[in-house]
Amino acid sequence: MIAVIGAGPVGQTAALLLARWGLPVVVLDGRPGRDAVGSKAICQQRDVLDVWDSVGVGRAVADRGVTWTMARTFHRDRELFSVGFADRGRSVFPPFVNVSQCETETLLDAAIADQPLIDVRWGHRVTGLDQDDDGVTLTTGTGQDLRADYVVAAPGARGDVVRRELGVTFDGESFDDCFLICDLRTDLPGWETERRFYFDPVWNPGRQVLIHPCPDSTYRIDWQVPPDFDLDAEEASGGLDRRVRQVIGDRPYELVWRSVYRFSSRVADRMRIGRVLLAGDGAHLVSPFGARGLNSGVLDAENAAWKIAYVARDTAPDGLLDSYHDERHAAALENLEVTGATMRFLVPGTDTEARHRREILRRAVTDPAARAQVDSGRLAEPFWYVDSPLTTPDERRPFPGRPTRGDVPVPAPGILVPDCPVTVPGRPDVTRLRQLAREGVTVLRGTATDVPDVEAYRFDVLDPTPTLREALGARDDEYWVLRPDAHVAAVLTRAGDVAPAIARLLGGRRPVSRRFG
Repeated sequence: MIAVIGAGPVGQTAALLLARWGLPVVVLDGRPGRDAVGSKAICQQRDVLDVWDSVGVGRAVADRGVTWTMARTFHRDRELFSVGFADRGRSVFPPFVNVSQCETETLLDAAIADQPLIDVRWGHRVTGLDQDDDGVTLTTGTGQDLRADYVVAAPGARGDVVRRELGVTFDGESFDDCFLICDLRTDLPGWETERRFYFDPVWNPGRQVLIHPCPDSTYRIDWQVPPDFDLDAEEASGGLDRRVRQVIGDRPYELVWRSVYRFSSRVADRMRIGRVLLAGDGAHLVSPFGARGLNSGVLDAENAAWKIAYVARDTAPDGLLDSYHDERHAAALENLEVTGATMRFLVPGTDTEARHRREILRRAVTDPAARAQVDSGRLAEPFWYVDSPLTTPDERRPFPGRPTRGDVPVPAPGILVPDCPVTVPGRPDVTRLRQLAREGVTVLRGTATDVPDVEAYRFDVLDPTPTLREALGARDDEYWVLRPDAHVAAVLTRAGDVAPAIARLLGGRRPVSRRFG
């Protein structure tokens, strides 16, 4: 049995993915039940919808949410630039969907209710974790211990007890400025399909405002406010209504929810601690600009789930779990670097940084080079495992580094494979490449020699048109090894190199069957 600590979206995702691999799961959460209040994490990225689709939830989230395809950035009342989002394949999902975290949790709960391998236990706050060679004993506030083979710990930002029990540090910083969030129900024609970011608008001078569309004619507005901002006083004085009116004008509105938050940037020093894998906000916290919190946590869950499944079923050695830390800690550091740069631009810490920001914003109105330096938040994207010990490098496809805003890396070892339509003989249920990849280790090939003892799918059988091969940039003499999370593990030109690449992917375990799922 696998235990999951925390019934938030990351824990829910981990539980569903583990059950999809055939493992029984118990989810423990200290709260008495679901607290469906406020929008919270609203922005779900395309590749996260794709992960949820593998457990039957992605389409429901996408259909419930508001699709947006453009991010617009303004300085005062002048638009500086807009960013669209590339897709090297033909994904069935839009770049981003906005839907409240509460609704996302409700949809995930419905999928869990239909999964007999998952047992959710509310009111079970984990107070102790004791590991030995055979498993983990979890102590809860109910006075009953629980025994698990492995644990995915997703206790959220307030997971101090779990981190302390694991001996994990959580270093970083908290920012002084606060942010006021309001969910408003109103009519804003033309704003329904775009994210708007304002630097120094006349209605919030010297600070920023971010506006997102949400379902049911609701808009999420985030104002950067001073550290001493008092929400109760703002409401009592009529200041909150004036603040809202400065954005939406005289049109009627309903205030659905409001809150004030201060955020932090922190990362755990370890994400694998024996038989426990730490995930989500319990492992890393970032500023909200870029929507890298929940989206990154879901990708933690996917990475953890397939590796625990392979180890638990003895398809891979225990050492495979070390790569969870290698890959997801590197992803967390990338997110901290990206969001840290955004915060230094949004909230300059020195006079020099403030002067630099003012100059960049002034020049950006007419200078494209200056626009490229304006940082209103680089939006969530899957991490690239190019330096992972599981990845077989390909000198023909060197990784050029972080792509430009809105772009995605060219397919290569370590990169998430583009999604494309495919046809698998005898499998009408599989219509997309990532569906096929997420069934286990997958090998694709051109017209080159077949691979002994390995089931390899020919490009021209999966897709007789050029779409798949062009999306990958694949050649007829190549073999592509895909991971169970749909990242590329290797691109090879010799059939004899396929088995070693799969062994490397599985932490040193040689393949023993034609299909590794």
